Amino acid sequence: MRQSARNVVVMTNNTAGKNVRLHGPRMNLPELAPGVYKAMVALNRAAEEGIDPVLAELVKIRASQLNHCAFCLDMHTKDARAAGEREDRLYLLSAWEEATGYYTEKEQAALALTEAVTVLTDGFVPDEVYDRAAAHFEPAELARLIGLILTINSWNRIAVTTRAQPGSYQPGQH
Repeated sequence: MRQSARNVVVMTNNTAGKNVRLHGPRMNLPELAPGVYKAMVALNRAAEEGIDPVLAELVKIRASQLNHCAFCLDMHTKDARAAGEREDRLYLLSAWEEATGYYTEKEQAALALTEAVTVLTDGFVPDEVYDRAAAHFEPAELARLIGLILTINSWNRIAVTTRAQPGSYQPGQH
C-alpha cells in the first residue's frame, strides 16, 4: 500500500487473480470550489426544467456510461429507479439501439444526441442526429436537452477527475 496526502492507492488481488488499483477520492470540489459547485447545480436545475425526469435520468446514465463515471452511474440509476424507471430498461441502456421496443422514438432520439455530443468522434454532431432529436422536441425543450447533456458531461468529468466514490448516494440528496 502506498499513501499520499491526497490519494490512497491500494493493490488488491481480485477473483480473477489480477491486481486491481483502488483509488480514494482526490478532493472535495464542493468544499474547495463552492462557487463552481453552486454554478453547476444551478446549470443542472435550469437544464432539467421541463424535461421528463425519467428521460433526464436515461440521458445522464448513458453519458455516464460513455464517460466511465461510476459515481454518476450510481447516482443516476438510483434516481431513475426513484422516478419509476424499470430495471430492464436500465440494464439494456448501454445497448439501447438493439433493444427494440424498450425505448420510445423520443427517448431514442435523445440517446442518439447524448452519444453524439458526448463522444464527438467526428468533431461535430451529425445533422441527421440533430434533426432526429429536433423532430421529437420543441425548440426550447431541445435547447434544455442539449444543456442537460452538456451538464452531465461536465459532472462526469468533475467526478472522474476528483475520483468521487460511488455507493453512498441516496435519491433526493442533491
